[in-house]
Amino acid sequence: MYHSASVALLSDDHLIDSNPGVEICVADEIVFPRKVGLNRRTRKLYLVIVRVLKSLNWMVAREMRFSRAVERYGFCHSSDAFRIIVHVFASAGMDREVYAFLRDIVCYCEKESLDLFKWFPALLDSPSDATRSIFVFDVLIKVFAANSMLENGVYVFMQAKRFGLIPSIFSCNFLLKCLSEANRAECLLSLFEELKKSGPSPNGRSYTIMMNFYCKGHHRQGQVDAISKATGILEEMEERGQNPTVVTYSTYIRGLCRVGCVEFALNFIRNLRQKRQPLNSYCYNAVIDGFCKRGEDNEALRVLEEMKSCGISPDLYSYGILIHGFCKNGNLEKGLSLIEEMEANNIKPSLVCYTSLLKGFCKSGLEELSLQIFNNLGNSGYKYDQTAYGILINGFCMQGDLDTANKLLEEMITNDLDPDASIFKSMIHGFCKIGSLDKALELFNIMQEEGVLPNILTCNSIVHGYCWEGHLKDALQLIYEMREQGIFPNIYTYNAVINFLCKERKSEKAWEILPLMLKSDIFPEVVTYSTIIDGFGKQSNSKKAFMLYAKMLRLGVTPDTITYTILINILCKESRINEAYNLFKEMIWKGSIPDKISYTSIIAGFCKIGDMKKASGLLSEMLQNGYLPSVVTYTCLVHGFCEENRMDIAQILVDEMKRKKVDPDVITYNVLICGYRRLGHLDRAHDVFKEMRKAGIFPNDSTFRALGLDAAVVKEG
Repeated sequence: MYHSASVALLSDDHLIDSNPGVEICVADEIVFPRKVGLNRRTRKLYLVIVRVLKSLNWMVAREMRFSRAVERYGFCHSSDAFRIIVHVFASAGMDREVYAFLRDIVCYCEKESLDLFKWFPALLDSPSDATRSIFVFDVLIKVFAANSMLENGVYVFMQAKRFGLIPSIFSCNFLLKCLSEANRAECLLSLFEELKKSGPSPNGRSYTIMMNFYCKGHHRQGQVDAISKATGILEEMEERGQNPTVVTYSTYIRGLCRVGCVEFALNFIRNLRQKRQPLNSYCYNAVIDGFCKRGEDNEALRVLEEMKSCGISPDLYSYGILIHGFCKNGNLEKGLSLIEEMEANNIKPSLVCYTSLLKGFCKSGLEELSLQIFNNLGNSGYKYDQTAYGILINGFCMQGDLDTANKLLEEMITNDLDPDASIFKSMIHGFCKIGSLDKALELFNIMQEEGVLPNILTCNSIVHGYCWEGHLKDALQLIYEMREQGIFPNIYTYNAVINFLCKERKSEKAWEILPLMLKSDIFPEVVTYSTIIDGFGKQSNSKKAFMLYAKMLRLGVTPDTITYTILINILCKESRINEAYNLFKEMIWKGSIPDKISYTSIIAGFCKIGDMKKASGLLSEMLQNGYLPSVVTYTCLVHGFCEENRMDIAQILVDEMKRKKVDPDVITYNVLICGYRRLGHLDRAHDVFKEMRKAGIFPNDSTFRALGLDAAVVKEG
């Protein structure tokens, strides 16, 4: 249960030389337990022990399992027997064999929930030979540390010190390393201080472990404090006469870059170079990576050149970091040139390097070129992985080319590569986006049959697809099934349902979703409220719209420009222009900046009640704020002035539209024709009609009615 990768070489199946090459006499040293009336089974156990001790043969010893011995002979006899064997093998310096025995005992005790602390003294007891005893202490520390039983490892260390024994620095370093990897800061720091205080004295490896702990960000007091501690470790090493290795330096440099001190790290490297201290590509790679993560790719490239000038050859990782950086920022040409440089230097680019390139091309919309590179890689003997396929599939899905994406998915499966949740998500979202819900559902079902759990983004795509096609019950059923699988709906799930209900003119039902969201600890956002308010507006239910708006404010949700624009539109439709204008001013006062649509809404409102002075003033304000009026904005104004019989100003506005390259549409021309005809200027009305046809705008039934013609007769003619 507690076997780990770090003890793989010490496994029971590892072949160990049965002759340790050590001549020892065990008969004088081992005192067998004196038990009265040993039964036949117990005598058999001690006969096995004698055979093991006489030969020190691992092939014989390995047949003895502690769990089997306990089952046959009982715990007391078995523990005595194994204690004897452990100490004899320890005397012979057979550390791997001792490790295997101790691990067998420890794992049995842990499995049976036995109190190891009570059993330690008997296991470790060897009063006749302190050296043998400390050997067992060392191995036992490693057993506990390797099997994540760190408190036990620290306890053994402290027991050794209590007995006046000093464990080896090698076992202590292994325990330090395991404590660091498990982020057991308090135990780690205490043990390190104990080593400095009473031995064994920390060596370079000990300090490097501590350096790694601080530089990996395990220290809970913040990044800057951690690097300060790491700097202290470096200084302490020099004070104690411990020479930092290149591993120590590279760890420190990576730690500096991790907290953003990239320039400091580069200067540190330069100082080391001047002092002729050991440096390697890992030191420079950390700095290159630091600059690339900040988007300073050219600075990173200069570090690569400096590295080469100092006689340190860039490796695969040096180039890989740079290629990723340049491709991420869109400099694909440089990414390609670095791959060419690698090949010129006899460094074969890895698939990871090409993956960065593929991602860059897809991001730039060059999926076809990316696919060409991908195919060339296959022809050159590269083995595709899941990541490479995922990048291409996602790229083609983003472009709406689901056919190519689907072919890549099929090819991937043919090559015995299993698509992950991310790849299925891209495909399902792509099919939903183009309205192929059936294909999306087919993939969704395959995904679940293959045991790939969909994430919330994938489920949201299906929910949105159901709602888009009007299948609300299916959408709600999926949400229920999601919950059953531990996939909980988020704000976007509920927004899809709310949006559908509002489009179906069921805003009351949409409002009922809000309490369900709150019950699930999902707080509706401004877009959620705006959608329902807009739904009420389209149902001409301004009372409910403003009730929800008031509730939204009470809950502390700040309306945005879209919310205000929706409310302004609702008020303008009901000719409540003064209230709409007050809301418009409130929007500006509260920090929401009106956009083109906001201005158009309020301008349309004033045009509706014939207040063209106010409407014109808002047009000027709109232009001053850098917004180009849309065809709708101008048409509202043209219609307003036509209603006021100010055809001169209406015509000026149409001419202004053309100058600003805002093309009048059929509605603009219809309004102008109506205005001229109402004043009896039929010739001018027909001129506008001709101008309209010349501009390529096709008249509609309203155009013909404006000209006083029967649309059906004209069309027949």
